[in-house]
Amino acid sequence: MTTDVQTTPSMPRLNEPAPAFDAPTTHGRKTLEDYRGQWLVLFSHPADFTPVCTTEFIAFAKRHADFQALGCELLGLSIDSNFSHIAWERNIKEKFGVEIGFPIIADLSMQVAKAYGMIQPGASDTSAVRATFIIDPNGVLRAMVYYPMSNGRSIDEFVRLVKALQTSDEHGVATPEGWQPGDKVIVPPPATAEQAEARMAEGYECSDWYFCKKAL
Repeated sequence: MTTDVQTTPSMPRLNEPAPAFDAPTTHGRKTLEDYRGQWLVLFSHPADFTPVCTTEFIAFAKRHADFQALGCELLGLSIDSNFSHIAWERNIKEKFGVEIGFPIIADLSMQVAKAYGMIQPGASDTSAVRATFIIDPNGVLRAMVYYPMSNGRSIDEFVRLVKALQTSDEHGVATPEGWQPGDKVIVPPPATAEQAEARMAEGYECSDWYFCKKAL
């Protein structure tokens, strides 16, 4: 079975439409448009039946409900067949007691992987690296993170990042390092000298005119 995808000539870019895809998965064919109106975490792994990838999939599966509570779905990908994906899912359930409840793209043609820049020649010409893409409800790519073959991702960080992006969108603010819901957020800095002069008297928690926080 082939994979049809609208490719782009270069790496995907933040705050631009994510590359469209129409691909076979363990849950039937999926397109990017299927996820319109909700957040999506699309992530690749080098290969099925490998130890580090197994730990990541177990962690993603255990946090699946937390992502869904944020209006966010998960979609995995590797350059393996659907048969391999299904066998691996069954193995994870049998050996680790964890059920994989989200689809996995079978990208034997590597078209989706290439469109998203998941193939890094310095790491491998035939396997996708550990790439993670967060796509918003409008199909816009909002974040992307690449990890080496040898080291697994922190799934907690992606839950945190989705929450942070949603908070920034809703309130028009930025979030500081390590931000968690309930922490203070960063107020956008003044854009003019007049606004800078007024900033310190606007009631925010300010260290200086350009660095102010507030509680939500």
